[in-house]
Amino acid sequence: MSLVKGAHRRLASRRRIVSIAVGAALAVLATVVALAMSRGPVASRPEPLGRFPTGPGSQEVVLWAVGDGAERAPAAERVARLITSARPDRLLYLGDVYESGTAEEFARNYAPLYGALLRRTLPTPGNHDWPNHKAGYDPFWERVAGRKPPDFYSVRLAGWQIVSLNSEGPLSSESPQVRWLGREVAAPGTCRLAFWHRPRYSAGKHGDQDDVSSLWRALRGRASLVINGHEHNMQRLRRRDGIVELVAGAGGRSRYKLDQNDRRLAWADATQEGALRIRLRPGVAEWDFVSVGGRTLNKGSAKCDGKPSPP
Repeated sequence: MSLVKGAHRRLASRRRIVSIAVGAALAVLATVVALAMSRGPVASRPEPLGRFPTGPGSQEVVLWAVGDGAERAPAAERVARLITSARPDRLLYLGDVYESGTAEEFARNYAPLYGALLRRTLPTPGNHDWPNHKAGYDPFWERVAGRKPPDFYSVRLAGWQIVSLNSEGPLSSESPQVRWLGREVAAPGTCRLAFWHRPRYSAGKHGDQDDVSSLWRALRGRASLVINGHEHNMQRLRRRDGIVELVAGAGGRSRYKLDQNDRRLAWADATQEGALRIRLRPGVAEWDFVSVGGRTLNKGSAKCDGKPSPP
């Protein structure tokens, strides 16, 4: 009997040690995330209303873009490690923090994976995020930026105007967003990169999203690149209206099949997870689709004309 009691005591002791260790690890993680979220981005001057504050740019920046990958699953964790280890100047997160965009999902899914890049992130909401954005997306990014995030905004980096748009909000030609976009891109030039969640054109599961055509029309002749998520794969569509559309939704959630016979495709992959890396310099953008193993799957570049006037 004494041997049994001794074994029970040793087992209980080991459980207490494990419990203490797990608790300590969780406390450290919570502290790291809280610190990252409590510090808003450093701005060189107050940002105008309607802009997400991101600080000054430079003559060359490296962006990474990905969507549909913020969940605690091995594939999503591998994509997050790929991006965070590259230490990008900015991360464009293309939306969806599964399954309903709640505050709990932002804390449980997004912060542990991309917490190291919170101050460098330019977000846009996904269709899974938007129904609960007042409880999840808005307060999460408010803690990062120090104020409620605008539904749409623009920043300037390396001679480019980066425009974040909301494919989940009102999209009529008379909506505040589309009217704002028209004013925002009124200056001549195509050195603009716009990003939002649901792609206007796609050879994937969801196909073309006609309701975002108002955004595309406003950008015709005013932008060189459009980047989207939503489709759980990677796509590069042929240039249309002077715009190259890139889909980077292979963030680790799952994989969606592609119609490889779609003639609008210049390249596509639905067999693996990965993300999009973009290097911006005045007048030119260079991009690579990169697998979780670090292999370049496809690359390309786009030149732009002129330079948008400063705000």
